[in-house]
Amino acid sequence: MKDLFRNEKMTRREFIKTSARTGIGIGLGLTAAGSILIGAGNKSGGKKPEELVKMTWMTPRGTLDVPDDYDLWVAKKMGYFEELGLDVDLEPGPQDSFACTKFVDQKQADLGYPSPGVLTASVEQGMDVIMMFEMMIGQVFDFAVKPDSPIKDVHDIEGKTMSLGFAGWEVIVEPIFLELGIDPKSVTYIYSGMQMGQAVAMGQADVALSWEGLRAQWQAQGLDLRYFVGQKFSIMPANGYAGRKSDLKDPAKRDLLVRFLKASAMGIHFYTVNSRAAAQIMYDSLPAVREQMKPKLAYESMNQLAFPNSEGERRGKGYGWFDVEGWNKYLDIVYKLGQTSKRLNIDEVITNDLVKEANDFSRSRVAKDAKNFKLNDEWAAVQETKGPYF
Repeated sequence: MKDLFRNEKMTRREFIKTSARTGIGIGLGLTAAGSILIGAGNKSGGKKPEELVKMTWMTPRGTLDVPDDYDLWVAKKMGYFEELGLDVDLEPGPQDSFACTKFVDQKQADLGYPSPGVLTASVEQGMDVIMMFEMMIGQVFDFAVKPDSPIKDVHDIEGKTMSLGFAGWEVIVEPIFLELGIDPKSVTYIYSGMQMGQAVAMGQADVALSWEGLRAQWQAQGLDLRYFVGQKFSIMPANGYAGRKSDLKDPAKRDLLVRFLKASAMGIHFYTVNSRAAAQIMYDSLPAVREQMKPKLAYESMNQLAFPNSEGERRGKGYGWFDVEGWNKYLDIVYKLGQTSKRLNIDEVITNDLVKEANDFSRSRVAKDAKNFKLNDEWAAVQETKGPYF
């Protein structure tokens, strides 16, 4: 662990400047470059394959080789994008925290997948972006401690040492601390790259930042840690799909966004009916994931994120629905912390306007697709589990 080092806190504005120069990323907020653009080609419905409209979605992580985006791989495999008249490119792209909003703003991509922190900073900078589809209601980030740690409650983190990936990730954890009533200034940070869990296991930090999906990977790696799962103590929002606010004023472009989000919703619904089938599709689509993980681990990692993806549906609001209460609380807190120079209005940041249309698909038809999907022998041997996965 010789790479661990202590550093001074960096302000949000300093981090924005630094990330633009160096490509350092915030948590789940890295991204890509694309080709396309919305509105190219025939805009009518019922297209033949040669008339499909090109669209590009950009990952928030700088890589596609993660289980998280199963809904989009399902939509590709099952032909949902194509039947809705779309030819969708999924792009990895540069290691730049703001790539997923900058490229959308600059019309080099149609949709990105920013974290709330990246989204709010982008809106404040005047980028033409708004989140249109909430992928996970509630907190995606978790905290990890050693099993015998004296930290018995999440509030006990006050005054302790926390392992983060990189300088700048304070903007992830400090809104959570304020939500919990913890003084952010009381916490000392250690920056350990992606060895955050190892730093805690070796006694070089009291607490590590983790997140759903990564938690399963650490467990599979044999890291013996105890977790405070964010879904249990925080209503803060998580990443979602963001596009251009100006496109919502153009009926043809708005229609294409709805189609993309509908295909995603169909992919999530497919998962709720046959989670192993969704995992197999994702796994078969990503050779690097097959190299990194056995099916059991890939399944568990996917489930930790996929189960909360359907929270809006469980609440009767539909896939992609935003919990406005959680977002308003988040906007209050980031303003109080000085992470935004003004208190942003909710309608500057998110919109539920496309959710109803995105959910206008035959659930029985998608359920039939999922039930009829034939698992191969490897995936048939994986034990199916039901959520919640925290």
